[in-house]
Amino acid sequence: MHIEATETFIRLYRKMPEEIKAKTRKSLEFLAANPSHPSLGHKKMAGQKDIFEIRISQNYRITYQRLGDTAYLRKIGTHDLLRDP
Repeated sequence: MHIEATETFIRLYRKMPEEIKAKTRKSLEFLAANPSHPSLGHKKMAGQKDIFEIRISQNYRITYQRLGDTAYLRKIGTHDLLRDP
């Protein structure tokens, strides 16, 4: 899977603690190689067309929109971001 980051994702990513940035890079490697990797906790978001979430840590998530073979990273943050993916 090809991965593209939106401006919003980049802005939010820059504000993350270094530990979360490192975990994010690892999770994105897994996403690119195998979106079904068990450590990602990959799932489709209810009520959202083509928007999915993956787990970075116990408290942090990434949301992305999948179009074809590309994942467009939308947001990164705590569970609160799931209210407006």
